[in-house]
Amino acid sequence: MQSVFDAHLHIIAPGFPLTANDGYLPEPFTVADYRQRIAGLPVSAGMAVTGGAVVSGSFQGFDQTYLVAALAALGPGFVGVTQVPVSVTDAEIDALDATGVRAVRFNLRRGGSAGIEDVEQLARRVWDRAGWHAEFYLDAEALGKLGPLLTRLPQVSIDHLGLSEAGFPQLLRLAEAGAKVKATGFGRVDLDPARALRQIAEANPTALMAGTDLPSTRAPRPFADADLSLIREALTAEQAHAALWSNAAGLYLRADHSGRVCSDLSRAPHATATPGARGTASGARATASGACVSAAGAGPRADRG
Repeated sequence: MQSVFDAHLHIIAPGFPLTANDGYLPEPFTVADYRQRIAGLPVSAGMAVTGGAVVSGSFQGFDQTYLVAALAALGPGFVGVTQVPVSVTDAEIDALDATGVRAVRFNLRRGGSAGIEDVEQLARRVWDRAGWHAEFYLDAEALGKLGPLLTRLPQVSIDHLGLSEAGFPQLLRLAEAGAKVKATGFGRVDLDPARALRQIAEANPTALMAGTDLPSTRAPRPFADADLSLIREALTAEQAHAALWSNAAGLYLRADHSGRVCSDLSRAPHATATPGARGTASGARATASGACVSAAGAGPRADRG
């Protein structure tokens, strides 16, 4: 059975704040709904989700209460990707980190997050404070202008294969420079996912991170089990394992490729990385710490000593 780290999912639980985005409010999708949906994966695709990243959507804005509750309910192996304003305090970052948050998201396509004017300051601050990388929801066509900014950041990830064929050459260059690329949202993109997967994996074997994008809010076509199967079919066995598990586990759980989770990374100083070092920062911290434990049963807090 192939373990999968679901690098992109949303939880929309009743009782928590939502803000309409362009008039859109999503239907509920609870932790129970998510568990029920992924329960069929081992039968239909020969895979089992054993961890994942809960990502804040545009309609959740800066609310953290839903995310804290979702991570507590999902338990070991799941982490958070949140949206915070540039005014977020160190104490607030520390508190979110303690619940399992591991990244900040900039939703440049739909809003609900800090804006482009705050990207560099905020992304560097959360990296230096807590080791969080920066995730971007954007059309890769915008990378023509944003590429220089993103390559200056310590570590970045791009959602949904960058969405567009027109922006794919820029996305590929960013992946070559060390960026992560989420192999998610195949029902959102206007490019050939199989071809894109192969080219990204060839450019940077550590770039791709698979995910379900559940519940596929506003996607023209929602997630299907065949989307994960396509990753395995399009790539070599080694590339597919990396995309389905080890690339994301290495980033979010700070694990090495054997599945060990390093125990004291987040409290170590996070040196500012140069563009040439991007994509290897977490690995460098893992080597420096020299303290890793088995990932079996490891949760969002498994990287703590």
